[in-house]
Amino acid sequence: MNLGMMKQALEMRSKLEKAQKELAKKTVEVETGKGAVKVVANGQLRILSLKIAPEAVDPKKAGELEKLVFKAVNDALDAAQDMAAKELNQITGGLKIPGLT
Repeated sequence: MNLGMMKQALEMRSKLEKAQKELAKKTVEVETGKGAVKVVANGQLRILSLKIAPEAVDPKKAGELEKLVFKAVNDALDAAQDMAAKELNQITGGLKIPGLT
């Protein structure tokens, strides 16, 4: 590997590390069931909060609430992954690097 390529690789690594830190600060919010369940996730695919509206809690309809929670969590993680992929794609120029979104 020549010196120029090594320098470019180190620069990209530095930019990727910075982007990963920035993604930890960026969030997406998703709600399901007309606001019955709200989930916030960050760009590192971590769930930061999960809120359930009191009126959504009905012991007779626990199965429905479970479905709403699963959908909200999965939608939030999908949205966070899309956000992260867009951010990292700007740095990598579309280059597929193992371990990144």
